[in-house]
Amino acid sequence: MPVYLVFFGPPGSGKGTQASRLANTLGVPQISTGDLLRDHVSRGTELGKTAKPIMESGALVPDDLVTAMLKDRLLMEDAAGGALFDGYPRTLPQAEALEGLLASTGSGISAVLFIDVPDEVITGRILKRAELEGRADDTQDAVRERLRVYREKTAPLARHYEAAGLLVTIDGNRGVDEVAEDVRRVASGRS
Repeated sequence: MPVYLVFFGPPGSGKGTQASRLANTLGVPQISTGDLLRDHVSRGTELGKTAKPIMESGALVPDDLVTAMLKDRLLMEDAAGGALFDGYPRTLPQAEALEGLLASTGSGISAVLFIDVPDEVITGRILKRAELEGRADDTQDAVRERLRVYREKTAPLARHYEAAGLLVTIDGNRGVDEVAEDVRRVASGRS
């Protein structure tokens, strides 16, 4: 049975770092819609041209574009045994679309790992990442807007996943290895 884990939390909470580590352990792909979108932007695809100004403003890319891109990604051979979703879904319609995609293959979400980190720590992390990686979409204003959008549109998904018995909260304001141990423990209990 494929394992599908959702890494959930505010931008800069460490979702990508933890998903990457666990993907190597489980042998399934880490699917980051942010990375997929940045790839489309850098290649100048039609999706990338549409998404670029939205991403630069800190707003969410429309659900239909993200869902179409994700559907194509899940059809790739390396996702046959499951996938780790890094920062997706971000809205209730995206959550419903993901649940529908997985249900159409007889699967479902195994667990949602909510990595909880205070806003001030997140802001510092993202600005440092922007400096190290040269990410133009990680400006102070964009971070502030992304956190606002997260609180308004994404954070309410916690109730949805909690009601489904899938939400597991992990303290992300610790060292990477400590968080990884909690992530590994949860994943091994759900796969």
